[in-house]
Amino acid sequence: MQAPLYLGLIVAQGVYVYHFMVELWHLVHSASKIGETEIMLIVLGLIDVVMIANLLIMVIIGGYETFVSRLNIREHPDQPEWLSHVNAATMKIKLSMALIGISSIHLLKTFINASQMDFNTIMWQVIIHITFLFSAITMAFTDRLMTKNIIDAHGATEHA
Repeated sequence: MQAPLYLGLIVAQGVYVYHFMVELWHLVHSASKIGETEIMLIVLGLIDVVMIANLLIMVIIGGYETFVSRLNIREHPDQPEWLSHVNAATMKIKLSMALIGISSIHLLKTFINASQMDFNTIMWQVIIHITFLFSAITMAFTDRLMTKNIIDAHGATEHA
């Protein structure tokens, strides 16, 4: 049932590739006519697209491997290193770190363009970013506690 959802994410990945190419063409085509700040904002937009595309790849490959079917690429030279130890907990941590990275890029774009942004927009972006940070720290702490409890329980059964 979930396989079509991952296929849809692959289509979304294609949309991001198209968007990246359009923005790259815009940058190259107008590089001599725009200023450094505008170039920086476009490049940050390109980085943002790449980070979202990377997030999609993690969800597509990791989610499919975890929830649908094994991909049987264990010895393939292109196998992502993180895939060998992927599970739902590590996926959550990796996804939250990706979201923090994407949020950081958005904040940087906002700060570069702060003179043209209203205070409420900047404030809400900072609040959302801090919320992402807090959520990631909380998930990592919870995962550590759960892993420690599993190790402690496993160690207690071995000594009994």
